[in-house]
Amino acid sequence: MAPTKYIDRVVPTVSLLDFDSRVDKITEKLVDAAENVGFFCIVDHGISRKTVDNVFDQSARFFNLSDSTKARVPFSPQHNAGWEKNAQIRPSTGEPDRKESYQMQFGAGMDGQWLDDETIPGFQKEALDFMHQAQSVSEKLMICFARGLGFEDDFFVKAHDVRRPNSQTVCRLLHYFETPKLPNPTGEIFHRAGAHVDWDLLTLLFQKTGQSGLEICPGREVSTSFGYGDAWTKVEPDAEKNAVVCNVGDLLMSWSDDRFKSTFHRVKAPSEPNDFYAERFSIAFFNQPCKDAQIQGPKKKYPLVTGEEFTRNAMARNYKALQDKVRLEEKKPKAPGSSIAVSA
Repeated sequence: MAPTKYIDRVVPTVSLLDFDSRVDKITEKLVDAAENVGFFCIVDHGISRKTVDNVFDQSARFFNLSDSTKARVPFSPQHNAGWEKNAQIRPSTGEPDRKESYQMQFGAGMDGQWLDDETIPGFQKEALDFMHQAQSVSEKLMICFARGLGFEDDFFVKAHDVRRPNSQTVCRLLHYFETPKLPNPTGEIFHRAGAHVDWDLLTLLFQKTGQSGLEICPGREVSTSFGYGDAWTKVEPDAEKNAVVCNVGDLLMSWSDDRFKSTFHRVKAPSEPNDFYAERFSIAFFNQPCKDAQIQGPKKKYPLVTGEEFTRNAMARNYKALQDKVRLEEKKPKAPGSSIAVSA
């Protein structure tokens, strides 16, 4: 594999301060970022650093539980919720990401998917409190993008109403495993999360200070082989300003008739002396539409589909890599107890 090429790009930072009085200016900045980069950072969003740090503490408590305990809430493809480990295969790599994750939803999709309060006291309440705050911030962004596309202000908010039983929005706790500092004579670049795009409307990504690794490759329409061979840019959010990294997903790209760009990104495993080799934690909040949401852009470039259909089609594309991997593995002699898990 050829060495990674890096270039400097500006990832816009947008302040949400005084949102109601500045909504037009904020909309202008967000639309420009979505059209030209696909990634941006937000500050002055109203979620305190203490709140974010507390959720990271809860995340560490969850992942420090034994695998047998976490396996009581296994990942369910049907509900897109639960715990998985070394199970998400990216089409860009054909190999599992080197991580574990726990996906949470607001409503019925979490039936039986929460560990009880005796096992991990206070976890469910604090997680849900944080998720509601992330949803509130997301709705401000939705208002701006709805305005940018000529929709009513509440167009995307209604389509992503987490109070409804058919909500699909997901909050994902992520734990990337420590990477040993070993010689790498070939210079090959491995990844904690392979190059991919998100299939949701918008993703809010919360990161711990100093835990680097996130990289982007804008230019979805000209990228080759899931970004390989293209130029990447390291994304380091402003920790002092409590910045949250956001990116456009495939859903908003489709809903905007390809005006807004869903951008390739990855979490590169450390390979340089100054990289972060220890275990890495992040939290991704995926704004996904209600199952009955009607999805079609203003210019009707793509056929109308429901939120359920869009998600099902997106998961099918992602599962293809897993299915191909399974077929290959089935042809090989199996070691006792070996298997491939499923994750969306």
